[in-house]
Amino acid sequence: MDSSFSGIVTPQRVHAGATVDDWRGAVQVVGGMLAATGACTENYVAAMEQAVIDLGPYMVVAPGVAMPHARPEAGVLEPGIAVATLTEPVNFGHKKNDPVSLVIGFAAINKDAHLASLQKIVALLQDQERLAKVKAATTNEELYEALTYQNN
Repeated sequence: MDSSFSGIVTPQRVHAGATVDDWRGAVQVVGGMLAATGACTENYVAAMEQAVIDLGPYMVVAPGVAMPHARPEAGVLEPGIAVATLTEPVNFGHKKNDPVSLVIGFAAINKDAHLASLQKIVALLQDQERLAKVKAATTNEELYEALTYQNN
């Protein structure tokens, strides 16, 4: 599967080197980008935080990588993915995969879109070359390019 986020992430939904105090700040960075660009409401961002509180750190899906999200009915307006790298990793409370330095927030409008987003994210996590470029990006432009370049 192609690991490029071309067509699913925009330059307005990437943030390289975000500075946050804790996991809530990390969720606010990606959720804030989704809300500011019309993918979701502020209620959805609050639901992303509540999901971590209610369900625990299951969103930390790989070493150093978290995927905050919530249920579509919490306020998704259109499908979207927002990506942030953190200057200082933060803990979500996951015993094995903390600390987190790459945060991929997503808003899916329904179950099919949810699965499509997850497949793209899994493809990114399996593409070690692209993942290394994403984590090493120091500017928003580098991060966007690392996420969207085409292998072919």
